[in-house]
Order: sequence, then structure tokens, then C-alpha cells
Amino acid sequence: MCRRRKSQKEIRLRPLSLHGGEFTPLTKHSQDPIIMNRSATLLPPLPFLLYSYTATEILGPFFASFLIMNSVFFLVKLIPFLNIVLELNIGFADFVRLFSYLFPNMFLYSMPMAAMMGMIIAFGRLSSDTEILALKANGISIYNLLPPVILVSLTIALLTGYFSIQLIPTGEMAMKQLMFQLAKEKIDKGIKENTFTEALGDVVVHVESIDKTTGKWENVWVSDMRGQKVPSITMAKSGSMLGDTQKMQVTIILENGSLNRPDDSYTQTVTFDRYQINIPLRIPGIDASKDIAHQSSSSMTMSQLQTMATQYGRETGWGREKLVHYHKRLVLPMGCFILSLLGLPLGLQARAGKSAIGIPVGLGFFIFYYVLFTIGKNVAEKSSLPVFVAMWFPNALFLGLTIFLVRQAANEQPLIPEVISAPWAVFTTRYLAPLSTRLRKFAPWKAWKA
Repeated sequence: MCRRRKSQKEIRLRPLSLHGGEFTPLTKHSQDPIIMNRSATLLPPLPFLLYSYTATEILGPFFASFLIMNSVFFLVKLIPFLNIVLELNIGFADFVRLFSYLFPNMFLYSMPMAAMMGMIIAFGRLSSDTEILALKANGISIYNLLPPVILVSLTIALLTGYFSIQLIPTGEMAMKQLMFQLAKEKIDKGIKENTFTEALGDVVVHVESIDKTTGKWENVWVSDMRGQKVPSITMAKSGSMLGDTQKMQVTIILENGSLNRPDDSYTQTVTFDRYQINIPLRIPGIDASKDIAHQSSSSMTMSQLQTMATQYGRETGWGREKLVHYHKRLVLPMGCFILSLLGLPLGLQARAGKSAIGIPVGLGFFIFYYVLFTIGKNVAEKSSLPVFVAMWFPNALFLGLTIFLVRQAANEQPLIPEVISAPWAVFTTRYLAPLSTRLRKFAPWKAWKA
């Protein structure tokens, strides 16, 4: 009996120690310094179970938010995109291929928002289910949860950076070339024997016969109305059409013919052995006033942007535009990382029986960030302020705000300091509350109800 009581007493007095996210009893032998040092080297130094659990809780709502947001963006982009599909008569395979080039641009804005929402929802659930309180009771602070949060946020930011730096320029060039090929195929199919073809805009083509094997035209008639009131008429014995994807134009090559160019009082006739008509191809969905052969800033690589900025001059308008695009591809992925971390303190504001304010406040912060980003972009393009300062100011501001809010949440203090909340409470009590009371007295819906 004595031995039984003694063993029970020893069991009750065993202290607990946390290793790898699990509580393990420290026996009398494990308190020996040699045993403790040996166990410290064998046991994992970090609570990997806790970290994996936290990361899983974050990734679940992140993927759900990511899917919902991209579905909405897909529907918004799909409606105007259908006009291009119908005009070019695109098949399903080409439609999927063409639309896939738009996804990197969508991901550049949907991933930061999904990362923030995933963080808010995950920690809102952990806080409302009192799991955060249980962790704090066992000596695990908010700072101990930062490694998985930083790892997940950094991974999402790196993916966003890959889309921004690599996939967006590649996708834009590939989409433009595919649109050109589809438009040219439509023209090739539209040119038929003994038919006037108007698929080339102001250039009308009539072909008497087409060789099925070589595609060469016989007895060609071309009317060119570009930049003139009376069309120039070109007639040739033979001809063909080629496409140049680099210059984004089609070239009609005519052989053994004559060009008739009318003027006010006379007509100029020129005979030729070989004559070329270069026609910039009009691609549906792209502004006709823009030079589609010119490589835009969004389709340039990072090195090309730096080279073009140096050639134009870094303080000139064109040079600053290239630098703005260069910094934009770095600023937005970094902003994704910061906004994701900002979701941690906002999600911790949820409590059992208390309405969650993290999601609406997070949306407000997200909109505010992109408003500042747009202002900074315009300032960088149109003022003499250094491009780096104007473009990176929103990230610097939100990084300081995120660090402050995480510190407030870790110390269990309100996110809004008393210096700001106290005057706001006085203002609402003295002015807003009486004003709302007076408005209720004269509310028109009371008369309607009566």
C-alpha cells in the first residue's frame, strides 16, 4: 500500500515540458543534465506540429478565396472577350489557350487579396474557437506563430513575383502573336475566288482563281482607300499574301501589273514587275490607334525596361514610364507579402459571440493600399520625385502599420491606440449620438408606417 501511494505521488508531481508541439512528462531521470542535453539534441527544436497545423489552417481559406476571386474576375473578363471569339471564330482549344494568357494578370491582383482573406479567416476561426487562448495559456505567444505565417506569406509573394516578372510579359507577347495568327487565318479563309474580300479594312481584294496547292493568286484586283478619298486600283497577273508576326502586319505581294492612282485632274499609272502592299493587321479588342507592332512596356523583360529607361533618359517621360513598370513588378509582390501579414492581427480581433470585423476592415485596407499605389504610380510618372520613393512609399507605410498592429495584438492591446480611440469615442458620444437621435424623430418612414 505504501509503495502504491508513493508511486501515485511521484506521478502527480511530474512536471510537463513542451517539445515539438506536444506535452511530455519529465521523469526523475530526464532531469539529469546529461539526459536533458541528449534529449535536447534528439527532439526537434521547433514545434513542427503546431507550425504545420497553422499553415494548414491558413492555406484552406486561401485556396477557397483564390478560387472565388478568380471566378469573379473570369466572368468579368469573359463578357468582352466573347466579342473577339465570335469575330475571329475561335475554336475551343484556341479559346482556352488565348484566355490562359490572361491569368497571370488576374493572379497579380487576386493572390494578394486571397492571401489576406485566408489569413483573416484562419486566425479569426482560431480566435473565435478559443484555440489562440489555449495556446497562450500553455506559454505560446503570437510571436511563436509568426514562422508559419511568414513562410506561407513569403511563398505566396514569391509566386506573385514570378507571375509579375516572368509570366505577364511572356503571356502578353504570346497572346498578341496568337491573336495575329487567328486574324490572319480568318483573312486567308475569307479570300475566295471571284469574291470581294473586305476583311482587311480599307483594302479590298478580288482574286479570280487560287492555286489550292501553293495558295498563289491569279488575276488580282486590289482597291486601297487608306488615307485618300478616291481609291488606288492595282491590277496584277499573280499575287500572294504573307504574314509577319514581329511587325504584326500582312504583306500582299503582286507581280506583273499596274498601279492606277487618280488625282484631281489626272490619273497616274505605274507598271511594275513586283509590288508590295504592307497592311497593319487590325486585331479585335486592341485599340486601332495603337501601334501593335511596337513592344509595350508590359511585354518587356526587366532588363529591357532598364535598358530602354537608360536610352530614353531616366528623368524623361518615357524613361520614367519604363522605370515605373520596372518597380511595379517588384512592388506588388512585396505588397502581397505585407498584406498577408496584416491579416494576422485583423483575424485575431474575432471573439466568441462577437461579430468579426476583420474581413470588412481587411477589405478597407486592401482598397486603401491600391489607392495609395495608384497615386504613387501617377506621381512617379508625372512629377520630379524619385520613382523609387513614389512607388515604394505604400509598402513602407503598410509595413510599419503591420509591425505596429502585430505588436499590439501580441501584447493583447487594442489595435487602435487610446490616443486615437478616446477622442473618437468623445466625438461619437457628443455629436453623432445626438444627431442620430434627432434624425430618428423626424424620420419619414415613421409617417409611412403610420
